[in-house]
Amino acid sequence: MLDLLAGARLTPTQRRIAHCLVERGGAAAALSSAEVAELAGVSQPSVTRFAIALGFPGYPALRRALRDVGGGPADDLREDNAIQRAITAEAEHLGRLREQLGSLDAVRKAADLLVASRPLPVLGLRAAAPLAGYFGYFASKVHPDVRVWDTGGTSLLDRLDQARVAGAGAMLALVLPRYPRESLEVVKEAKGMGYAVVAITDSAVSPVAEDAEVVLPAAVGTRLVFDLHTGPMAMAMVVLQAMCDADPEPVQRRLEEFEAAATRRQLFQG
Repeated sequence: MLDLLAGARLTPTQRRIAHCLVERGGAAAALSSAEVAELAGVSQPSVTRFAIALGFPGYPALRRALRDVGGGPADDLREDNAIQRAITAEAEHLGRLREQLGSLDAVRKAADLLVASRPLPVLGLRAAAPLAGYFGYFASKVHPDVRVWDTGGTSLLDRLDQARVAGAGAMLALVLPRYPRESLEVVKEAKGMGYAVVAITDSAVSPVAEDAEVVLPAAVGTRLVFDLHTGPMAMAMVVLQAMCDADPEPVQRRLEEFEAAATRRQLFQG
């Protein structure tokens, strides 16, 4: 079953169906679409759409394919449950990211662009919003003017104009599946205005890649109902580390100033 799912971009509802089938191993091939729907807690048309998303004309064709492949890894790894397999897959993603970072040329180029931008806009909408906030929280400790844009709307383009007038030369764009249309439009507009866009996304062929000057791919986990963003978060922190390394003296001074202020204001417990 896992082979059939490889490379498929599924909605949260479709992932519930996939998990239901994977958990049942070889027995999944005996289930009707109505039975799958009931077990997964979805509608029967959702099961049909799931089969189509995997490239089959309908559920009967998917069922035949399940009979052909048998239980597959789910039968061989009964000691691992679905959650454990999801974490294993995430560890594999991080392993590939480690190999990718054997060359830091792209990361250093990104860091140089971002460090030099005053202000520094950080774009992250929908699923990427928490990651934009996380990056922005720490980046603000070493960069004098970080502007996190984590909500959409027409005012977003106004903010893009304002940052450019204020001197921004680069923007960090966090664009994750399912690739919000608004994020892609803002990135395209930013490129047209002369911004150098650094994109952290899930793949080198992500839709944002064509308008980005630097693309830093980090795979997204898809084994759970909602994506795991461990890889993109790690990449964001790698970029921030590279920014610190690119301008060490001002960074150290700002960090010391923050620590002094935090101590004076008693921001943290013990």
